[in-house]
Amino acid sequence: MEAGTRNGTPLVELAPGQNFTGRYACARKDRLTAKNGSAYLALELRDRSGSLPARIFRDMDRIGISFERGDVIAVKGRVEQFRGQLSAELEDVRKVDPTEVDPADFLPTAYRDREELEGFLEHLSREVHHPGYRAVVEELLFTGETAEEFRLAPCTRAGHHAYIGGLSEHTVAVGTLVTETCVLHPKLNSDLLMAAALIHDIGKTGEFTYGAEIGLSERGRTLGHLQIGAELIGAASDRAGLGTAERDALLSTVMCHHGTDALRLRNFPSAEAIALYRLNALDAQVKTALEHGLT
Repeated sequence: MEAGTRNGTPLVELAPGQNFTGRYACARKDRLTAKNGSAYLALELRDRSGSLPARIFRDMDRIGISFERGDVIAVKGRVEQFRGQLSAELEDVRKVDPTEVDPADFLPTAYRDREELEGFLEHLSREVHHPGYRAVVEELLFTGETAEEFRLAPCTRAGHHAYIGGLSEHTVAVGTLVTETCVLHPKLNSDLLMAAALIHDIGKTGEFTYGAEIGLSERGRTLGHLQIGAELIGAASDRAGLGTAERDALLSTVMCHHGTDALRLRNFPSAEAIALYRLNALDAQVKTALEHGLT
């Protein structure tokens, strides 16, 4: 089927009577029964432009076992008007190999320009002058195995920055707040605080999966991003040759960025940890309010 060779016409551009092929995310898959008693599959196709209901009548069982809800699928079908709304009747469907999929084609993406974010990220990383901390940041954000996933990841699945590239956007915001905070409070260890800010959510590079929607990986479900991040930072710190005290300071600052069990000053390991907790919360909570309201 030729649909696998391109993403196809955006769903929003499809018109009644149009034959089409393309790649779309399968956001719904239900087996239903028509009024005449025959079974069919009801799907929801989705891309960045919108969504479209679709049905499979012929060879439903054969086609249906080849994909699941959440997969990106290559389809061939025809658009029709059904009960006053557009829908598609599909002739053929196959699952697309996940390695051939760019999640940005099917999921919402960052509002800010990617190149602009990258420039800010590079600028902020140069504010880390301590060679050991700088080496950890460079590996995790730019040269190591997590670099590509960092630019792909969201911050959350349904909260703040819940879109492709959201993690970069949030990290740049927190790093920018760190710059201003260190001007106001020059006694802060700016190298430690900036390094911690830039990698505080690095564990999110292993927390999510991508298909028709943002999902949780097995490690994300069982460990969470704090534990995944601690493993990544610890390994990168060892490779950078950080001393025990420096490594522990970096890890403890990062591990407190969601606060402590009791939000009292004495429960934080350092002023830098308090600052990161507050700055992270500032960006996350303001973003949540702007996107989802004050409920």
